[in-house]
Amino acid sequence: MAARVLRLFPGPPEEVALAGLYVADALHTLGSASAPFVYASFVGSLDGRIALEDGEVSRLPVEITSENDFRLFLELQAQADCLVTHGGYLRDLAAGRLDDVLQIGTRAMDRDLARWRQENGLSAQPAVVIASASLDFPIPESVIREKQRVLIATGRQAPLDRVDALRARGFPVILAGDGASVEGAPLVRELGNLGFRSVYLLTGPRMLSTMLRDGMLSRLYLTIAHRVVGGGSFHTMATGPRLEGAGRLRLSSLYYDATAPDGAGQWFARFEPLRPA
Repeated sequence: MAARVLRLFPGPPEEVALAGLYVADALHTLGSASAPFVYASFVGSLDGRIALEDGEVSRLPVEITSENDFRLFLELQAQADCLVTHGGYLRDLAAGRLDDVLQIGTRAMDRDLARWRQENGLSAQPAVVIASASLDFPIPESVIREKQRVLIATGRQAPLDRVDALRARGFPVILAGDGASVEGAPLVRELGNLGFRSVYLLTGPRMLSTMLRDGMLSRLYLTIAHRVVGGGSFHTMATGPRLEGAGRLRLSSLYYDATAPDGAGQWFARFEPLRPA
């Protein structure tokens, strides 16, 4: 039976289908080249864990993963002009430590989303923007095979020899930050100049934090699994200095999935950042 969830907010409560829940937001229509729509998603536990340290690798706790959440992740990905990932993910992907999630329509559960992209005038696959300070990463074979557009984003103090080497291989390099790391405002500005209107962040706490600080985040999707994970070494959604006013967000929708993960249940929440008055 197709998965169903309960809409709690805005009310009144109503049971709706899970499939199509996030596609209905039509994120690909909300941005423009002058103001790209930038969105991020996370799945976390009740105690705020989004990843646990496993040696040198950070992994999503298996206790908070579910097919229902992954379906909604794919719906968000399907609406993007470009995906922003990072060098650490590509290194782990090459080493076989993480799964490849950079394409749409390569699984039975998301072939309908590949058709949706075509019907809505989007490219077959989103472009991939790799944010990296070190510029030390491999380009995934899947990205080459699917003929995805690849761009590199880094800071002005990144290693010049690696910048030149990437450009010599035909990869455009965006300088988006005065230091070595990528900063939110210059990255979004440059992506807009390149014509990207919907930008999905598949990065992590550092990128979310710089986007919030720079007022560049348009929306946050958060799955909260009803599990307490624990663990001695873990990551949460944000990092760096306190966000203070830049961290204010307002709930705009909330759905309850009573069955997953593993019968514990989870919330699917959508938040809109509050701009300074």
